[in-house]
Amino acid sequence: MLSKIPANLEKIKKEDLDKEILRIGIIAELDAINLYEQMAAMTENENIRKVLLDIAKEEKTHVGEFQTLLLKEDKEQEKELEEGKKEIAELTDK
Repeated sequence: MLSKIPANLEKIKKEDLDKEILRIGIIAELDAINLYEQMAAMTENENIRKVLLDIAKEEKTHVGEFQTLLLKEDKEQEKELEEGKKEIAELTDK
């Protein structure tokens, strides 16, 4: 089964296209992480579990790569990420 892009990129403004592509990449990687971790939890085969969890970990690196690029491309996203960190620190006293 081939995956479908979860947005109609033809309707995105040209100046926003790269940011949307990066966000879709993040969504795809998060989806893959969830899938691999769920399958790892289901299998009784330790070798399969190890491989699935290793691949899930690699996907987390990919999320970081996409997010790093997105933060370079979208300064508002960067600002709001920092705001979110502050709010969590306030709410959790950490």
